[in-house]
Amino acid sequence: MAVEQPQIQAAAQRGEQTRIHNIGYRNYDGPRLGRAYARRSLYSQSLRGAYGLGRSVKSKVLPMLLFVVMCVPALIMVAVAVATKAKDLPVDYTRYAVIMQAVIGLYVASQGPQSVSRDLRFKTVPLYFSRPIETVDYVRAKYAALASALFVLTAAPLIVLYVGALLAKLDFADQTKGFGQGLVSVALLSLLFAGIGLVISAVTPRRGFGIAAVIAALTISYGAVSTVQAIAYEQSSTGAVPWLGLFSPITLVDGVQTAFLGATSAFPGGEGPSSGQGVVYLIVVLALIAGCYGLLMRRYRKVGL
Repeated sequence: MAVEQPQIQAAAQRGEQTRIHNIGYRNYDGPRLGRAYARRSLYSQSLRGAYGLGRSVKSKVLPMLLFVVMCVPALIMVAVAVATKAKDLPVDYTRYAVIMQAVIGLYVASQGPQSVSRDLRFKTVPLYFSRPIETVDYVRAKYAALASALFVLTAAPLIVLYVGALLAKLDFADQTKGFGQGLVSVALLSLLFAGIGLVISAVTPRRGFGIAAVIAALTISYGAVSTVQAIAYEQSSTGAVPWLGLFSPITLVDGVQTAFLGATSAFPGGEGPSSGQGVVYLIVVLALIAGCYGLLMRRYRKVGL
């Protein structure tokens, strides 16, 4: 006790010298906008980021370049149709995205990892979930933002084609019907590609790995399936051609629009799936979209812990 007494007295003296200074910080007493506002803000920020808006000039180059590349062929087709007074457009609205699938795949590969990889790499996801955003809000905002960005990318050239067709004085009813079918097709494509791109990108915080994996899943799979379909067609195994289309995202969309939207199939020989097979295609597409959403929810529940 004799030894401890001087230590207690010294601690008491130090405590007497302690001062608390008011340096002017105030508590926030403004409106609390809640989860809905936070979710909308995250969606808006992610959508802008998908085209490099609000970021550096370097970040704008690739998405804007891919957007231009998507629209230039449509402008050329419109110019040719107007100049030659053609009676129809060179390419159907539903066929355009299939032709440009490589550009779409590159866009998803570049912007999918950009949307989620940085949050994983810098471990900022738990900060989002601190409050008021929850896991479901984060996943929905990111999914909706990338799907919206893809819809803008794929719908813009269809608008160019439609406006050009009207300027060329093509049949209004036919062009409007085709334009509507094209919008439905690219909306489905946007949901599917966005889900696949985000699931793959959320696996790794390394953006380079995510880009390579997304390209492999979207572009390389299409090349592989198309090659096998061509071989099956040359071997007179035409019955296998529609079923092989189930193994690539772009051929899945092609099969759905062929079966239900009156599109011309890009499969070898132009033989797309029948209506019965189209039901299987649609079920697989919807299951993939739901599965991607579920995998994202599971992934971010673990990350947010």
